[in-house]
Order: sequence, then C-alpha cells, then structure tokens
Amino acid sequence: MQEENAPALKNPPHILSSSSTLLGICFLILCSITALGAPEKTLIDEIAGSATILFLISSVFSYASMKSRLRPFLYERIADIAFFAGLLFLTSVSVIIVFGLLH
Repeated sequence: MQEENAPALKNPPHILSSSSTLLGICFLILCSITALGAPEKTLIDEIAGSATILFLISSVFSYASMKSRLRPFLYERIADIAFFAGLLFLTSVSVIIVFGLLH
C-alpha cells in the first residue's frame, strides 16, 4: 500500500502511451530504412534500434509502476529515465536524417 504522505503516481499512464507510440515510430524508421534498400547497417539503424529498446524498457517499467505495490516510485523513475534517453536517441536520429538530406 502507499504511504499517506507519498505523492500519487501521475506519470505512468502518460509515459506508457507516449513510449508505446514512439516505440512504433522507431519500428517504422527501422522498416523504412530496410525497405529503401540500405546496403549495410548505418548509424541511423544503430541509434533507432537503441531507442526502440529504451522505449520498450520505458513501457514495461511504466506498466510495472502502475501494477506494483512494492516499489512503484522506483519503477516510475526507471521508466522516466529510459523514456528521456529514448527521446534523446530519437532526436539524434532526426538530426542525422535532416542533415543527411541537406547534403
């Protein structure tokens, strides 16, 4: 049970839905690169794959924080960190794509 003074969990539903959506976007990026016939692994593949794993971790821990009675705040914190790291990776993929198109 939660302590009386402990703040209520507010982020897990938002993190869960956002990370699930961004997980799908990462899969779309990976499939698009494959469908376009990239001859070898590129930096975009590696970063997008890493972002996919981070968003998956974020989704799992966000769900665990909503269902767990033992350590929900720890799970929520892990979900937050993984989500933010995934956003950084996905942003770097976007920057690489944009600057790659400008050349």
